[in-house]
Amino acid sequence: MDPILQILRLSGGYITGRPVIRDIDFAIAPGEMVGLIGLNGAGKSTTIKHILGLLRPQQGEIRVGGITVRDDAGRYRRSFAYVPESPELYEELTIREHLRLSAMAYGLEREPFELRTETLARQFDMREKLDAFPQTLSKGMRQKVMIMNAFLVEPPLYVIDEPFLGLDPLGIRSLLDLMVERKRRGASFLISSHILSTLAAYCDRYVVLKRGEIAAKGSLDDLRRIAGADPEASLDDTFYALVKGGGS
Repeated sequence: MDPILQILRLSGGYITGRPVIRDIDFAIAPGEMVGLIGLNGAGKSTTIKHILGLLRPQQGEIRVGGITVRDDAGRYRRSFAYVPESPELYEELTIREHLRLSAMAYGLEREPFELRTETLARQFDMREKLDAFPQTLSKGMRQKVMIMNAFLVEPPLYVIDEPFLGLDPLGIRSLLDLMVERKRRGASFLISSHILSTLAAYCDRYVVLKRGEIAAKGSLDDLRRIAGADPEASLDDTFYALVKGGGS
């Protein structure tokens, strides 16, 4: 089965000739959930920015659904949805208008838009906030809006960066339930988070970054073998064994 996301020997960063990440190489299959983990400054955000098309690779390439952003930028970007670590909303638009804007960008018709909006608003306890403006919402509610926008359009790939920050217990459970449900239907996920216990419960494989390079990748058993860790070691302990002895 062809991967939905394929990163091939990617090197890149913010200044030409001074890559922050080097030789990043991994793929995500349809219906697979992969955790991207590393210390602060390890290159997680830089990798994600390259996937989003915000940074141009200095070497290598990224394919989503078999195409690069240069092949067809519109089709490339409609193949995934992104949930950022910090919510970014338009203060002059209501929550419903944010959702409608996402629907228009992804070509979602009116009937499924209305049905999905109602379903997501109920799941995240946001029905009474749909016609509110962002400045009236808490940070956790604003993060729920970002999640609702991503899950509204039902793309084949979700790129999610520290999604649990600021969420209340209902929001966390609703997000995890949605991820499981969409994964069951064939969607793929790349998730960056420092909450390793949650990743361990949901991810199929992991990519561990250290100082801009891949320190290990594969299943938890694969990581344990690479780290020389105990066969029953937790993801937290295995991760520590992989990254100890050097900075980020």
